[in-house]
Amino acid sequence: MILRYNGLSAYGQSKLANVLHANELARHLKDEGVEITANSLHPGAIATNLFRQHSIISGIVDVIGKHVMKNVEQGAATTCYVALHPDVKGVSGKYYADCNIAEASPQANDAGLAKRLWDFTTSLVH
Repeated sequence: MILRYNGLSAYGQSKLANVLHANELARHLKDEGVEITANSLHPGAIATNLFRQHSIISGIVDVIGKHVMKNVEQGAATTCYVALHPDVKGVSGKYYADCNIAEASPQANDAGLAKRLWDFTTSLVH
């Protein structure tokens, strides 16, 4: 069986890996008694020039995106909130969207999958 690369699928898998890694990092830090937090977040759909090479998608984003997507400042808000807001101090292993704790996908909350990813990743760097 030949598997074909799917950019959208790869993007989704990379985002899942980010959440899983943050969750596992939060567990490791807590187990080691380290007072560092690790969280993950979804900044939302942001109207950027990411699709500038795809004229059809770029056109759609230009026309519709400004009405339903966040601008860059709005997109940065959750990242800034999680990094800097006093309400998040000491909070670890959480997933945020729109400056609030949100529910991640069931896969993203799979502790076994997070550990497998962590173990695989560490095997690559050791």
